Amino acid sequence: MPDETSRLTTTRLQRMKRNGERITMLTAYDWTMARLLDQAGIDVLLVGDSLGMVIQGHSTTIPVTVGDMIYHGRMVVRGSQRAMVVVDLPFPHGQLGPRRTVAVAARIMKQTGCQAIKLEGGARQAETIAALVDAGIPVIAHVGLRPQSVHALGGYRVQRDRAKLQSDAQAAQQAGAFCVLMECVPANLAAEITRSLQVPTIGIGAGAGCDGQVLVTHDMLGLTVDRTPRFARRFAHLGNAVQQAASAYIAAVRDGSFPAEDESFE
Repeated sequence: MPDETSRLTTTRLQRMKRNGERITMLTAYDWTMARLLDQAGIDVLLVGDSLGMVIQGHSTTIPVTVGDMIYHGRMVVRGSQRAMVVVDLPFPHGQLGPRRTVAVAARIMKQTGCQAIKLEGGARQAETIAALVDAGIPVIAHVGLRPQSVHALGGYRVQRDRAKLQSDAQAAQQAGAFCVLMECVPANLAAEITRSLQVPTIGIGAGAGCDGQVLVTHDMLGLTVDRTPRFARRFAHLGNAVQQAASAYIAAVRDGSFPAEDESFE
């Protein structure tokens, strides 16, 4: 097992904000990707319920279960040593009241070994966030576009309600969240909120004024089959590379050039 004392802590992330050091976060769902990203120096690995879309093939994150999060969270913790590992609280477990939410979050932390939980919501979930923190469970609050509430929000669209976003972020901080993640928020508003908070902010589709950034790794690597969001820059095009490699393998098997003599045993 990794030495847990070597992992990034909530205190370290808050110090990074004070020092103006940008925080990096990417999603991971398995041992191999966690290991690669951890060795690259990523600060935070998010076991996101986005796995429902990029791994399981659902159209939303809503079908993802607690069991799914535990299964994938265990692999990511085993595959990493330095990065903080954060696991999403899947729908609807962040909306069931403090007592039930704490029980589920504690189960996830105990069975995965992760260092924190991410919870969608702000002001309305403030009591739940406070209960989690009181129970010793570090919390990242997710405000702005909340994929678990996509139907209630009217689809995947930019969130522009300044008063609500400010209220959600401030309430999350006051309740004890150590970080606020903002999704699909206008850049100037996200920067304003970041300046108003003492805790770090992580942005996804929220401009460069946040204290850090997160992307879905499959989007970042160009592995996403469908169209990627506007905010998801492709730093590689591995989807094409996978298809080309698979095509080369198929051709080599069919023409008999694979396996070669030095790839076989006597």
